Amino acid sequence: MLVTTPPELNRRPGFQVPYSDLAAQAAAIKDELMTAFETVLDSGRYILGPQVAAFEREFAFCCNVGFAVGVGSGTCALHLALRGLGVRAGDEVITAPNSFAASAAAIALVGARPVFADIGPDLNIDPEALEMAITPRTRGIIPIHFTGRPARMPEILEIAERYNLFVLEDAAQAVGAQLHGRPVGSWGRAACFSMHPLKNLHAFGDGGIVTTRDSVLVQQLTRARNHGLRTRDDCQFWSYNSRLDEVQAALLRVQLRHLDQWTEERRRLAFRYNEHLARHVEVPTEGVGEYCVYQTYMIQADRRDALQRCLTDRGIEALVHYPTPLHLQPAAGTLGYNAHSFPQTLRAADRILSLPLYPGMTDAQQDQVIESIERFYRRGD
Repeated sequence: MLVTTPPELNRRPGFQVPYSDLAAQAAAIKDELMTAFETVLDSGRYILGPQVAAFEREFAFCCNVGFAVGVGSGTCALHLALRGLGVRAGDEVITAPNSFAASAAAIALVGARPVFADIGPDLNIDPEALEMAITPRTRGIIPIHFTGRPARMPEILEIAERYNLFVLEDAAQAVGAQLHGRPVGSWGRAACFSMHPLKNLHAFGDGGIVTTRDSVLVQQLTRARNHGLRTRDDCQFWSYNSRLDEVQAALLRVQLRHLDQWTEERRRLAFRYNEHLARHVEVPTEGVGEYCVYQTYMIQADRRDALQRCLTDRGIEALVHYPTPLHLQPAAGTLGYNAHSFPQTLRAADRILSLPLYPGMTDAQQDQVIESIERFYRRGD
């Protein structure tokens, strides 16, 4: 079987400005990372040891919640959280269609039906469209904090309370984001984070974590990630092996100490893009009380494909994320949607382009991106 690595994970030859540069970011803190690795190596504790427990405490503190449970990936976080919240066959869970496949797959994997609602100008789920999608079978809502911008949580929570629905935040892209001073990950019944290498806080492989204030849900999750075991010899229910590795937890603890600095660097670069590009393309904005973390710096542009080709020709790696919305994926073929179901989602899919933005990106590199975009629209290339 041929396994390919997503191109954005590697600094590819020929790009003067790559989409990301994970190796350089790691090199800046390599001594700390190696010390953490050696600590685990020397301990002989490699599964569910003190590093996982410490990372869970530290991450819960950052999100201002009581508990966090480390798991194998962001997808596992969503799947196990939905199981823990009692979602089952015949239920419906509403989410946005402009996301990665995992957001909808987790719903389907517990036997429920993914139901989509269109997005607003902020590229997050539109509360009005969300309310229109509710049926007697709806059990919950998964708002996605898309690109690291908080969804409209007060409105979503008000709708959920009126219809007696749970809210499970998909915070995969939004670690460190805040709304009215309240961290993403602390709004819903629970929240799920991905530690994939392209996330702002990332493992060196896969990883995920669930945050919650619900002690009963925590007990369920800690067993569900470990085969349903209460003890090694007492299996309470059938479940998966979806544990966060001890090594990954140790490395994540190191990076957690740098997260605020990295976030501020992302924000500085994002605002610098905004200052120069707003007259040529639609740039991301921040609403009242929003603190966005720009896991993806995504513009919306006329002649998007031509602009992407121009940037590539000039040595700049820009990517189109999620060009085919979830409701038009082959996996969603039985759900009954079509190309006209969500016009705002479809419009955005034809215009979005993700520009390079990462800690360690130099102003000179960013200037090359800015100048190339300005030149494209001035000359009409």
